[in-house]
Amino acid sequence: MTSPVRRPLIAGNWKMHLTLAQSVELAKAVRESTKDSPAEVAVCVPFTALTVVAEVLKGSHVRLGGQDLYWEPQGAFTGEVSAAQLADAGATHVIIGHSERRRLFGDTDEWVNKKLKAALAAKLVPIVCVGETLDERQSNKTFRVLETQLAGGLKGFAPADVSAVVVAYEPVWAIGTGVTATPAQAQEAHSFLRQQAGKLYGEGFAAGLRILYGGSVTPETVDNLMAQPDLDGALVGGASLKAAAFMRIARFQVAAKA
Repeated sequence: MTSPVRRPLIAGNWKMHLTLAQSVELAKAVRESTKDSPAEVAVCVPFTALTVVAEVLKGSHVRLGGQDLYWEPQGAFTGEVSAAQLADAGATHVIIGHSERRRLFGDTDEWVNKKLKAALAAKLVPIVCVGETLDERQSNKTFRVLETQLAGGLKGFAPADVSAVVVAYEPVWAIGTGVTATPAQAQEAHSFLRQQAGKLYGEGFAAGLRILYGGSVTPETVDNLMAQPDLDGALVGGASLKAAAFMRIARFQVAAKA
């Protein structure tokens, strides 16, 4: 059962989807349908939709996140968005190092580390993503990859600096494929990440660290995943674009946690 010091977080990642009107409609639906969720709820929306969704969510229980950021505070960085700009637009959270950013746009552990520093300086809650590819899993490199990515992303911080950090385990082979890691596979990876966090920053930090699962989470799989002791929520992709599905995920069965 999840520790009482770790409130679950269900975060939707809308990726590159939805017009402004559609974003407003979905944000309203999430706001109204997740009021009784046992978890903290957030939606991470495209940059273009941040301000309009912020207006919809103002004063509600739903948090707003960006999907990426650049580490410099300002400058000639065409196409990038700073932590301060995210915060100014109404964001409280930000995804860092998503597997699609790593795979398609070249984000490295060093970049993740720089982005994390910028996010923390702006008092954004960072959701730092780690995870192995199918080849890496089949080659028995899962733990090595997770250890390297976690250590690289969190390098150079004091425990107090990273107290707000959330980690998301994303098995790359399960993202957008419809394949979900089994509860046992997810728990194994989450337990390992918590152990590594303990080695980096101590058992107290590890005990309070929220570790989310991301990888084709659906209403059908969420209860069994959330029943695992080291799973503290979910980073939800495709299902977060459907109000009814996201509602069911955010309202996972608490009884399953007993």
